[in-house]
Amino acid sequence: MESIAMTFATLHARDFVGYGSHPPDPRWPGDARLALNICINYEEGGEPSVPDGDGFTETGLTEGGGGFQGRDLAAESMFEYGSRVGFWRINRLLRERGMTATIFGCGLALERNPEVCTAIREAGYDVCAHGWKWERHQPLSEDEERERIRRTVESIARTVGNRPLGWYCRYGAGLNTRRLVVEEGGFLYDSDAYNDELPYWTTVGDRKHLVIPYGLVNNDAKFIRGGMATADDLFHYLRDSFDFLYREGAVAPKMMSVGLHLRLAGHPGRAAGVERFLDHAARHEGVWVCQRSQIARHWVTHHPAQGE
Repeated sequence: MESIAMTFATLHARDFVGYGSHPPDPRWPGDARLALNICINYEEGGEPSVPDGDGFTETGLTEGGGGFQGRDLAAESMFEYGSRVGFWRINRLLRERGMTATIFGCGLALERNPEVCTAIREAGYDVCAHGWKWERHQPLSEDEERERIRRTVESIARTVGNRPLGWYCRYGAGLNTRRLVVEEGGFLYDSDAYNDELPYWTTVGDRKHLVIPYGLVNNDAKFIRGGMATADDLFHYLRDSFDFLYREGAVAPKMMSVGLHLRLAGHPGRAAGVERFLDHAARHEGVWVCQRSQIARHWVTHHPAQGE
């Protein structure tokens, strides 16, 4: 028990310093000032639901959220909007501009929409595994979580055609998650961290493991949580974040993740803000619009882990 406790303490030791005042030059392709990654959360059909035996309908990040504890047909149909309509709108905006993205995909959700999986393949998006379904990993036993990771990898490899190269938990990682992701093998990185604007290496057991931090700040969830109301709210916030990082990128290039949910940003009055932001980014030279797996491969090549 003592060795297990020491392993947890080492694996999850908090680092308040990071790169400090001297972050590395990421040397992005083309000497880009900024690596911009659009993250499409594909969760529709993977959320808790009565038909799937969860005993309640998930109302989080929907227009409702009335708190009804039984089966909520309104909330179910709001999720369905994301896969029926929202995905196709956001996909069109990206493809019209020749831009790529990363799909944060729940395995079960992707299984339920083969047409979306075909579109993901055709667009060449990469997939970061977003869990088997929308659930908390913290209370899962080690064996349960190991099985969820294995099942998610197998499912996405089958439905999309390529295994996921990254992992990102819906509600945050549990104490075992990163170790089990490394144990599963085949992953280039995980994104279960919010503590930086550049990738970094950590140690898991006797192996070096890459973390590509995510962020919830550049995220359309603010529409539901009261921080945004209009397309201009979204555009202005993303534009200001982009512009600041772009200016800073003249001396210290970073990466910017933009999180979109199809049942939120996929609606016309919000997609207009996404559209304005994509066009704003496209007007700037020295921006690498990229996938998370591309960031991972770049980091492995140009900033390999020390000691390996």
